Amino acid sequence: MAGGSQSLAMNRKAEIAAGNLKVLARAISLVENEVGNYKELLSSLVIKDTPILGITGPPGAGKSTLVNALVGELLEDGKRVAILAVDPSSPFNFGALLGDRIRLNQYYENPNVYIRSVATRGALGGLSDKIIEITDLMKAADFDLIIVETVGVGQSEVEIAGLADTSVVVLVPEAGDEIQTMKAGLMEIADIFVVNKSDRENAKEFAQNLRKLVISRGEQAWTTPVLLCSATLSEGISELLQAISSHHKQQHLDEHKAQLLSLKAWKLIEKHRMSDIDRSELINQLKSALQKENWNLYAFVQKFISKNQVGSNR
Repeated sequence: MAGGSQSLAMNRKAEIAAGNLKVLARAISLVENEVGNYKELLSSLVIKDTPILGITGPPGAGKSTLVNALVGELLEDGKRVAILAVDPSSPFNFGALLGDRIRLNQYYENPNVYIRSVATRGALGGLSDKIIEITDLMKAADFDLIIVETVGVGQSEVEIAGLADTSVVVLVPEAGDEIQTMKAGLMEIADIFVVNKSDRENAKEFAQNLRKLVISRGEQAWTTPVLLCSATLSEGISELLQAISSHHKQQHLDEHKAQLLSLKAWKLIEKHRMSDIDRSELINQLKSALQKENWNLYAFVQKFISKNQVGSNR
């Protein structure tokens, strides 16, 4: 049985590497739902150095429209692109509440574009809890670029910095009043700032204020550019792609790669340590515990922590 499972994993690996998008889609579903031979498949992958581009920013900034514009130019250059659109999910059944493929439907049947929507399934940080495994499956396929568009949940989206080779933070001129609060969140993870909807009033002034904040961070190996774009008018897209390319070239350093991989390894180990905790059972236990007098959340959680520590020491 084990040999058959291993053989099936190797076949899927070969099909994914050859660009079979149907097999890739099936493999992603297996990983998301933790069924079949997904562990053998992940362990057998030959993961390429395909760059991951993270697109993040607050709601209404025009992230999906910008992704549309980027994909259009990449296709003109003969590139193959994978898009992973992370949707918010229901807190009750973890299903996706939005379908980003609807917003990207003009490329749905294009053989050089693969689009996948995934739900956050309760994960914080604007990403899916299976984001690392899914992007690695995509990196094992035949793509030139992988674009990850995160959920628009503001400053908690900093987790994209631990996944993407380049993080683009998309903002709009109306965000000017909030610029000071960005220092501790999106400000820190931006490799490139995009002021979208640049045809609006105060766009240039807002971009200039962002540049001042970038300068205030002091001298760094990479100076974060602030670009003006209008995704709906396809203005500034070529300049953005040039900036992305420049950052990818600069980031091909062992130190940067090691930092990214260490963050990914940490997340994978953390998930494995938590794998024996079933949320539905947790809810049932909480319902019972809430009936007791002087119930305390921290004492309740400590039981699970202690159990996990015992298991990890065996």
